[in-house]
Amino acid sequence: MTQPIADDATRIALEAAAFRRLVAHLRERSDVQNIDLMTLAGFCRNCLSRWYREAAEEAGLALTDPAAREIIYGMPYKDWQAKHQTPASEAQRAALAKSHPGH
Repeated sequence: MTQPIADDATRIALEAAAFRRLVAHLRERSDVQNIDLMTLAGFCRNCLSRWYREAAEEAGLALTDPAAREIIYGMPYKDWQAKHQTPASEAQRAALAKSHPGH
């Protein structure tokens, strides 16, 4: 049986640490393409950056999509694309279409 987190501050700190670890992991695994993340997990780096921007907006902070993407990618999105993104294969496109029809 798991122990409940005693207070909100501790829970939030742990969630923030886990989020930072996820972002660091995604930055380290630039070999994993967003299309593969979408197919397998139902979200990608762009989704994560959008959620970050939406959370900022809910907190009353203005954050653009490019700024949120830079936070997640660790560099401007266009730079990440040029450095790491490869064209999606037919198999990747088919897998995405099967797992997320209409996406």
